[in-house]
Amino acid sequence: MAEFFNALLQHGFLQQALVAGLLASIGCGLIGPFVVVKRIAFLAGGIAHSVLAGMGAALFYGYDPLSGALAAAVIAALLIGWVRLRWRTGEDTAIGALWAIGMAVGILFVSQTPGYATDLMSFLFGNMLLVPLRELGFMALLDLGLLVTVALFYRHFVAIAFDEEFARLRGVPVDVFYLLLLVLVAVTVVLMIQIVGLILVIALLTLPAAVAGQWTRTLAGMMVGATALGVLLTSGGLVLSYAPDLPTGPTIILLAGALYLVSAISANFLAQRRARRAVRATTTAS
Repeated sequence: MAEFFNALLQHGFLQQALVAGLLASIGCGLIGPFVVVKRIAFLAGGIAHSVLAGMGAALFYGYDPLSGALAAAVIAALLIGWVRLRWRTGEDTAIGALWAIGMAVGILFVSQTPGYATDLMSFLFGNMLLVPLRELGFMALLDLGLLVTVALFYRHFVAIAFDEEFARLRGVPVDVFYLLLLVLVAVTVVLMIQIVGLILVIALLTLPAAVAGQWTRTLAGMMVGATALGVLLTSGGLVLSYAPDLPTGPTIILLAGALYLVSAISANFLAQRRARRAVRATTTAS
């Protein structure tokens, strides 16, 4: 621990990694609760893995990979949303196909780009320690877009997350806001690519929100809790992985998985304890 903090004061790349974790946690906290409540993790997974096609194409043609990732993520989100809304009977198959096709196209592009092996590993598993300053600015802009959009349309998103039919009866354009929500998921995926990579991004998107949801009953509470847990997990994963020289992304996800298990066991234990107390109170009163 002391070794890490000494290095933190000396090395700018560690400071940038901490800032990147903070920026990714904001997106994770804002959008993760919607993914958990609406149970669209599989759709988010399809979006995440389709991103590799855009990153590979951008690398091949000499553009910024994150710009290609953002374009591919938004296109994939709209396409997957359209499939979900118009083709419900075969949505799992269609999303699975888009998931696989996006990965395959991305790998083909990356394989034709010089130095592809290192870049591919970075895209798949993340490389928090190599986030440059210009990408921190890009991540901050994405966070700002998420904050503004969620603040403007918070009630609409809450309505479609909990009860689409009721929202439709109230005159909310459900399909429009559903597609917009998937676009926000796409933006959040791009935010977290640098931290944990494409393969592990869904775990960071959902686990902090799921843990927060076990201890709060409101969506706003889940957002605050998931953001705080995201900061804790990304920072903790960075600290734990530094001295033994472990990959930071997988370390963060293992930490998140352990936290989820402890939280689930604790919440279940407390719920059973409250139930026993309620039974005893009822028996005593009668």
